[in-house]
Amino acid sequence: MTTEVEAAVADAFHAEWGKVVATLVRLTGDLDLAEECAQDAFATALERWPRDGIPRRPGAWLTTVARNRAIDRARRATLGAAKAREVAVVEPGLGEEDEVPDDRLRLMFTCCHPALAFEAQVALTLRTLAGMTTSEIARAFLVPEATMAQRLVRAKRKIRHAGIPFVVPPAPQLVERTAAVLAVLYLLFNEGYSASSGADLVRRSLTAEAIRLGRVLCVLMPDEPEALGLLALMLFHDARSAARVDDEGDLVVLAEQDRSLFDAATIAEGRERLDAASRLGRPGPFQVQAAIAACHVRATGETDWAEIAALYDRLFEIAPSAVIQLNRAVAVSLSEGPEAGLALIERIPPDALRDYHLLPAARGDMLRRLGRRSEAAEAYRKAHDLAGTDAERRYLERRRREVSA
Repeated sequence: MTTEVEAAVADAFHAEWGKVVATLVRLTGDLDLAEECAQDAFATALERWPRDGIPRRPGAWLTTVARNRAIDRARRATLGAAKAREVAVVEPGLGEEDEVPDDRLRLMFTCCHPALAFEAQVALTLRTLAGMTTSEIARAFLVPEATMAQRLVRAKRKIRHAGIPFVVPPAPQLVERTAAVLAVLYLLFNEGYSASSGADLVRRSLTAEAIRLGRVLCVLMPDEPEALGLLALMLFHDARSAARVDDEGDLVVLAEQDRSLFDAATIAEGRERLDAASRLGRPGPFQVQAAIAACHVRATGETDWAEIAALYDRLFEIAPSAVIQLNRAVAVSLSEGPEAGLALIERIPPDALRDYHLLPAARGDMLRRLGRRSEAAEAYRKAHDLAGTDAERRYLERRRREVSA
């Protein structure tokens, strides 16, 4: 098998997995069947593409193969001949009109059923639509992989035993599922913006898809300020993408990023979306995070870390978490000094961020600035061991060597 084919299949998985599964779930109403047939389609691609060549439209090829496999399974299994005929005649991407105009967004709303616990809704949707591994989802929730695996199994079991249908609820019921859908988009973007594992820090296919779905959601729900706030947040972060890694793919921290590489048009759209959210007069956590991200993309002048620390105070009041405590500590360290930041880090519950590599990384930066080099080196070593991507590990090892020299 050629490296080119392997890369093409990997790219297709990141870009097309959710679309293929979404189409099959809509056609069959069976999540397990949809995932199995999608997996079969990708396995078939690994067998046939080296011989037949990479198709011009990989997504369409994969959807067709997966749908045909679903037809075969439907003929042989419990779905029956009627369902087989139904699956056979419905073309991918087409179907009855409903409130949600996008297959992937439609499946997000159907997976985020209120009968499931909130975290189970989000985790199941990430697994189903993004093709994220259990390990990646566990990292996003800062829980052990075994814990997340159990949650996913329980969620699927509840769907099966309770007979929860994979149908889009009527418009009035969309609102109660919005928070979970927003959380899915947020974590999907985060996995693309700062991957939890692998060689590359950024997975552009995921960030682009999260932004695309965010725009669709804002059209669907134009008066939902948190949808606008989340889209603004993603746009502000995405605008810095070109400056976040160098030509070798190594991490470039904010203070060292070339602001001339920031995407001005994307920043302008982000500000427009955030202003629209503010006019609705219902502030929420995504809007506050977007305001923080807006501080990072200002074209001129020093970053106002005191303002950012104040915004983190506000964010903690709305949605308290240990990660927000850590981010506030970093902002305070840059506005009031590293000693003040370290004091705040000490207040974070010891087990809250035990496996979160950014905690020892932030602590290492503060210790380095205080000249406590041996302590900083140990903090960087710990962060290196916890980091999930090669790009982050190279950066942290470089920092460790600098303070150890």
